[in-house]
Amino acid sequence: MAKGQANPTPTKKHLARMERERRQTRYILIISAIVIILVLVFISIGAISQYIIQPNQPVAKLNSDAITTREFQTYARYIRLQLVNQYQQTQEFMNLFSDDPSNQAYFQQNLQQIQLQLQPEVLGQQVIDSLIDDRLIRYEAEQRGITVSQEEIDARIAENLFNFYPNGTPTPAPTSSPVPTSTLNPTQQAIFPPTPTITPTITPTLTASVELSPTVVITATPTAMPTPTSVPRPTATAYTEDAFKTDYNQFISNIDDGINVSEEDLRHFFEGFILREKVKQALTADVSNEQDQVWARHILVADEAAAQAALDRLNNGEDFAALAAELSTDQSNAQQGGDLGWFGIGMMDPDFEKVAFNLNIGDISSPVQTAFGWHIIQVLGHENRMITDSEHSQLVEGKFQDWLQEKRDASKIETFDYWLERVPTFPALPAEATQQ
Repeated sequence: MAKGQANPTPTKKHLARMERERRQTRYILIISAIVIILVLVFISIGAISQYIIQPNQPVAKLNSDAITTREFQTYARYIRLQLVNQYQQTQEFMNLFSDDPSNQAYFQQNLQQIQLQLQPEVLGQQVIDSLIDDRLIRYEAEQRGITVSQEEIDARIAENLFNFYPNGTPTPAPTSSPVPTSTLNPTQQAIFPPTPTITPTITPTLTASVELSPTVVITATPTAMPTPTSVPRPTATAYTEDAFKTDYNQFISNIDDGINVSEEDLRHFFEGFILREKVKQALTADVSNEQDQVWARHILVADEAAAQAALDRLNNGEDFAALAAELSTDQSNAQQGGDLGWFGIGMMDPDFEKVAFNLNIGDISSPVQTAFGWHIIQVLGHENRMITDSEHSQLVEGKFQDWLQEKRDASKIETFDYWLERVPTFPALPAEATQQ
C-alpha cells in the first residue's frame, strides 16, 4: 500500500487569500476592542458624572460658598419624606371623620396643599431658600461663638422624632399670659361714659318649672345596689431607653436605605434647627414683653369727600359710634362704633399708623388715605402695654425674618437653572393620591 500523499504546496493565490482573511480578522478584533473601550469610557463618564461630578456641582452659591447638588437632594428627600408622611396621616384622619362633609372639605384642602408643596418647582425653591438661610445662620453662630453639643442633638432627635424624654416629660408652659386691663383716664371716661351696673331684682314668687313625671315611683326602702367589681386597668408600658435605641436604629436604617439620608445627614439637619433657635434667641433678646400701643376707632369711607362730610358731622357734635355704624364700610367693627382695639406698630396700614400714633387721646384726625379707602381716626388710648406670649412670639419671628432678609440682601446669591431637573421625586405619594 502506498504511503499517504504529501500536503500540496499552497499557491500564491491561496496565500494571498489567507493573508487577506487574517487582516480582516485582525481589523474586526481591533474595531471590536475599540467599540468595547468606547462603551466602557462612556459608561465610566456617565457614572463619574452622575456619582462624582454632578453631586458636587452647585445648585446655588452664597457669596463664594457652594450649595452642592448632593446637599440639595439629600435635604429635599428628607423634606419629601416628612410631607408624604403628613399626607398619609391626613388621609387617615379624613377616613376617621368621613361622615362629616365639613371635615372632609378641610382635610381635602390640606391634602391639596401638601401636593402643591411636593411640586418640584415649589419644593426645590423651598429647599434652596432653607439652605441659604442655614448658611447665614451658621455664619452668625460662628461669629457669636454659638455652638451645639452632640448631647443637644441627641436629645432633640429623641424628643422630636420619638417623643422620648430620658429625663422625664417636661411640664408644658402656659401658652399665653394675661394682659392687664387699663384703667380709663378722665379723657377716656368722657369719650366712653361708664356703663351703669345693672343689679338683677330677685323675685321671691318665682317657682321652678321642673315637673316630675307621674309615672315615677319613689320607694321608701331603697333597693340595695350591687357593689361594682373593681376591674384593674392596664398600665401603659414604659418607653425604655433600650426600646428607644431599637426604634432609633431602625429609623436610621429605613431612611438610609429608603431615601439615602445617612445618620450624619440627619444630625446635621438637627444641628441646623437648634442653631436657628439659638441665633434667633440671641438676635431678639431685646424684644420687650411691653409694646407702645394705640387704642383707636375709625370711620372708613370710599373717598375724601365722604370722609370730610363725616368729619363735618363730628365737628357739629354728632356721636362717633353712631356715625361709624351708619357710614363705615369696615363691617368688622362698624357696629362696635368703629372700635379697632389696641394695636402696635406693624399691625395696621403704615399711613394709618403714622397718624394714629401721633394723635393725642381724644383727638380726631383729618381724612387719612390708605390702600383701604379714607379714614377718620380717633385715638382713645396710647400707652406701653404688656403683650401676650403669642404676640411676643410674632414680634420675635418678625425681627428674625427681617434680619435674615437684610443678610440675604447684603449677600451675593446665585442659583443655577439646572436645579429644577435635579429635584428628587421620591419618596412618592401613595398610588391612590396620584389618581385623585
